[in-house]
Amino acid sequence: MKKVLVIFMVLAVFSLGYVFAGGQDEAAAGAEDDLIVVGYAQVGAESDWRTANTESFKSTFVEENGYRLIFDDAQQKQQNQIKAIRNFIQQDVDYIVVAPVVETGWETVLSEAKAAGIPVILSDRMMDVSDDSLYTAWVGGNFLKEGQDGVKWLNDYVKKNGLASQELNIVLLQGTIGSSAQVGRTQGILAGIDANPKFKLLAKQTGEFTQAKGQEVMESFLKAYPDIDVVFAENDNMAFGAIDAIKAVGKQPGKDIIIISFDAVHEAFNRMIAGEINCSVECNPLHGPRVAEIIQKLERGEKVDKIQYVVEEVFDTSNAKEILPTRMY
Repeated sequence: MKKVLVIFMVLAVFSLGYVFAGGQDEAAAGAEDDLIVVGYAQVGAESDWRTANTESFKSTFVEENGYRLIFDDAQQKQQNQIKAIRNFIQQDVDYIVVAPVVETGWETVLSEAKAAGIPVILSDRMMDVSDDSLYTAWVGGNFLKEGQDGVKWLNDYVKKNGLASQELNIVLLQGTIGSSAQVGRTQGILAGIDANPKFKLLAKQTGEFTQAKGQEVMESFLKAYPDIDVVFAENDNMAFGAIDAIKAVGKQPGKDIIIISFDAVHEAFNRMIAGEINCSVECNPLHGPRVAEIIQKLERGEKVDKIQYVVEEVFDTSNAKEILPTRMY
């Protein structure tokens, strides 16, 4: 009888343990079900700016904040992003966020997301679509204004330094052709150059937003045009490559050749403090919190603005040292 009682007690303990474990699993599953699932199709990791942008999303869309993030690095290829978006649709995520490699070629896959009832939010770069109801909102920088701000800084600089009467030979390192940042910044820069009869554009070519390609293109510019006065680099990383190319031919970046770049990442401030970059126009990469704010409004059934610009400033050698300690990226 005692043996039977012992066996019964052991079985009871195991049963209770099983029920308890099952309860834990169900509770965990319930908590998982409560999370808002966000799929993010990122361009890649081509620059310091992009790294900061990725980190902004990864630190915002965490379980503690009520989210589960599915992150995909497209490695600069549109077909990879389209594949990622379709995978997100199959996984029935709640929201899709895309930083598109280029502006065109998205109609079909966005229509698939719309048919699945999944809102799409664009980050950083814009899409050129015939039906703007295919995406819910866009968050990013005002790239046209950034380009305009860069030329405005140059106009102010030449006036302050008594160079307004001199002709300035300019080269332009463009970003990935067809990307929103490239399109907007190029448009703003070229319009500003055309408006000043003392500014002469010698050449423009893509450096693909990378330091290595920026250096390669700058080397070719220096061989073709020995009298370059100004370099516009459509991101900081290409400016870093240009600096290396300029040093290699025995010239002093920031003095012999004025350098104006875009993004204003941490290293750009170091370069401004060192006098190697004259000006860097900010492109704020911290989009995660703004996208989360949009999602929370949508969750409450509220309307959101279609276009949402982040706050951006212009920095140069006069304020870089003072501002650097406050920078988050």
